[in-house]
Amino acid sequence: MTTTIATTTKRTIPAVAPTRVPDLPTVAERTLGNGLRVLAVNRPAIPLVELRLRIPFAGAGPAFQARAALLAETLFTGTADRDRLTIATDLQALGGALSTGVDADRFAIGGSALAINLEPFLGVLAEVLRSAAYPAGEVAGERARLVDATAVARSQPSVIAREALLGRLYGDHPYASDIPLDRQLAEATDADLRALHADRVSPVGAILTLVGAVEPGAALDAVEAALGGWTGSASTPVPAVPAHRTGPIVIVDRPGAVQTNIRLAGPAVNRDSPQYPAQRLAATIFGGYFSSRLVSNIREDKGYSYSPRGSVEHFDVASQLTVAVDVATDVTAPALLEVLYELGRMATRAVGPDELDAARQYAAGTLALSTATAAGLASTLSSLAGAGIGIEYLRDHPAALATVTVDDVLAVAASVLGPSGLATVLLGDAAVISASVATLGALETAAPA
Repeated sequence: MTTTIATTTKRTIPAVAPTRVPDLPTVAERTLGNGLRVLAVNRPAIPLVELRLRIPFAGAGPAFQARAALLAETLFTGTADRDRLTIATDLQALGGALSTGVDADRFAIGGSALAINLEPFLGVLAEVLRSAAYPAGEVAGERARLVDATAVARSQPSVIAREALLGRLYGDHPYASDIPLDRQLAEATDADLRALHADRVSPVGAILTLVGAVEPGAALDAVEAALGGWTGSASTPVPAVPAHRTGPIVIVDRPGAVQTNIRLAGPAVNRDSPQYPAQRLAATIFGGYFSSRLVSNIREDKGYSYSPRGSVEHFDVASQLTVAVDVATDVTAPALLEVLYELGRMATRAVGPDELDAARQYAAGTLALSTATAAGLASTLSSLAGAGIGIEYLRDHPAALATVTVDDVLAVAASVLGPSGLATVLLGDAAVISASVATLGALETAAPA
């Protein structure tokens, strides 16, 4: 009888290869006489064309926010010549689809179609932009649906916590809320939408990005033929954000809550700042991916939260660091203490070289992945263009990440991640958590908005 003894060979995990910076795609660009800026890139891998349209759409007040949200839901419900079903059927026949979205900075339209159908695809878009009708019946139906959806969203703890945080940061600025009030939505009419469309859906300052199996020059000509007659006036600029204030820890009372939603936030550097690459790596090391310090401490070591995270958001006139941790009520104060500890450690002590290299690889890799498809490239270019940043970013940012030092990370962390510079909002049961949280700072109690 022969006995075979299995042996194992220890294998060494290979080092991560240096990130390869891809060749920059060639961007053809033209600004039409009506103010529309058009970018076109040939990406012939699949026979589609991706479209992204950004229209400046700043406005103040709950009524404006509600009307903007409803306009986004009803833009494709009819024109002077086509009803909702006809628009949807015609887009489908082109192998296409279009969707909308809106925030405090911009109104967005995005979608794709078979590249050979670019001209009729643009024709449908142009018709909607010039003559959207907002039929009363369609508006009523979408309004009722959106009122219900908004009421449900505003009942969710994560939404309540974010709205409270944004309100704390921005006061009465347009950035102070992500979600309209249902009572304002209920009051919006089809006439309001037609007036808003006429006033704000304008080519002036708008950016249209096309990426796909198209010849860029011909694509620019097609856009000019379809959208050259679209007219409108300049939009209202986004106002400056109010001065940042830290102040007391705000507890938004949610009696009986078994969970506390911990949120901290403060100003961050913009994407055009020389410190941006270092900030991106600092935020990644702190809480930007699964190997971050925040995840290691709060989730892996303490077991306080399943998905703690830290991230940087960029708006047109501000950038914001946000920390989000959801924990059981009874560990609110200990969890907040650990968050403050990790923020303080980032702000006062240099990170390790291995941490920095891992974050560098992650940041460069996610950028490469975000532009690997035509859809991803279109969205990235549109976002960059909206921020006034050119295609060179795709080459220059990875190169800048490669030169960031531990001292660079410490410098930006000291100014952005320092806990004393952040506002803190807790959504939870004030009667249960206030005494323990008070050991960490002065308190203020508020009711949900």
